Amino acid sequence: MKICVTSTGTTMDAPVDPRFGRCQYFMIVDPDTMEYEAMPNPSISASGGAGIQAAQTVAGKGVSAVATGNVGPNATQTLGAAGIQIMTGARGTVKDAIEQYKSGELAQTEIPTAQAHSGMSTTASVGTGAGIGAGTGAGIGAGTGAGIGAGTGAGIGAGTGAGIGTGGGMGRGGGGGRGGGRGMGRGMGMGLRTQIPPTPPVSPPPVQTKDEEIQSLESQMKAIKAKLDDLKK
Repeated sequence: MKICVTSTGTTMDAPVDPRFGRCQYFMIVDPDTMEYEAMPNPSISASGGAGIQAAQTVAGKGVSAVATGNVGPNATQTLGAAGIQIMTGARGTVKDAIEQYKSGELAQTEIPTAQAHSGMSTTASVGTGAGIGAGTGAGIGAGTGAGIGAGTGAGIGAGTGAGIGTGGGMGRGGGGGRGGGRGMGRGMGMGLRTQIPPTPPVSPPPVQTKDEEIQSLESQMKAIKAKLDDLKK
C-alpha cells in the first residue's frame, strides 16, 4: 500500500502542502516501512486543469490514498474515478500526516473541500516595487603656469577634475526597483606667461679677413685634435 502526501519539501520532515493540484511535491510513502519517494509536481505551473493532471500523476504511481489539506472539484472527481481514497485535514510534517492517517485523524471525503483554482491564489503573487536613484558629482580643476623666454614666453598649465555619482533603489513585494546616479567633473588649467623685456642689441664682431678666418679654423682643429688624443688615452 502506498499513500501520497502533498509536501513543500523532499523529506519526511518537510511541512505538508495544504494544496493538492498545485502542491510543490508528492511524497509517495509506504506507511508500513516508511520508505518514500519524493516527486516534484509537474502541474504546479499549469495554467488550467492542475487538479486533473495532479490526480492522474499520483494515480500513475499506484497510490491507494491521498493525504492533503484540501482538494478541489476537478481533483476530487479524477481521484474518485481512479478509486483513490481522499483524506483531508493533513497538517504538520509529512511524517505527522502519515501518523494521522494511521490513527484515523484525517477526514475522508468524496466531495470538494476547496473551490476550483483555489490553489492559484497561494502560488501566484504580484509584487510591485519602486526604485529611486539620485546621483551627484563634483569636479574641481586648478592649473598654474609659468613662462620664461627671450621675449616670447612659454606657459604650462595642468588641471585635474574628479566626479562621483551615487544612486540607489529598492523595491519590495516581488517587484524590482532600480536607481541610477551620475556624476561629472571637469578640470581646467591656465598658463600664465611672463614676458622678459628684450635685451639691448649687441654690436656684431668685426668681420674677419680670409686669412684670419683660416687661421681661426686651424686653431680650432688643433684644439679638437688634442681633445681627441686625450680621449683615446
